[in-house]
Amino acid sequence: MFEEFKKFAMRGNVVDLAVGVIIGAAFGKIIASLVTNVIMPPIGHFFGGKDFSNLFINLSNTPVETLKAAQEANVPVIAYGLFINSIIDFLIIAFVLFVIVSRINKMKKEEEAVPKRTCQFCKMEIADDATRCPHCTSELNDVK
Repeated sequence: MFEEFKKFAMRGNVVDLAVGVIIGAAFGKIIASLVTNVIMPPIGHFFGGKDFSNLFINLSNTPVETLKAAQEANVPVIAYGLFINSIIDFLIIAFVLFVIVSRINKMKKEEEAVPKRTCQFCKMEIADDATRCPHCTSELNDVK
């Protein structure tokens, strides 16, 4: 059973997935920092000096000034400011992924658009300067 698990875990796509998840988690932290430390302060300043991460609705009768004080006192709150930050995080990540995927798709389309030379006998793809087909070994008459 251990050997079977080892074989499964060491397959290329499993390792690629693990690397992708780790890089994705690190990317998420970078985006969260970007939103919290770079994007939200100017937006908060634009809206009259608001700190969005400190916006909350107090659900109890205990008065608290900040979200941190509410959390320390175990006061139930709806932290909608943190939710706004999370929405902005998501939108930035979704936009960056959209740009990356669209670029990859564009490169694939460009790659597919290049006409390929094929062997006149076996119809397999061959190099443009080939004089003999590497698949069927036929001599090619249409050498460029």
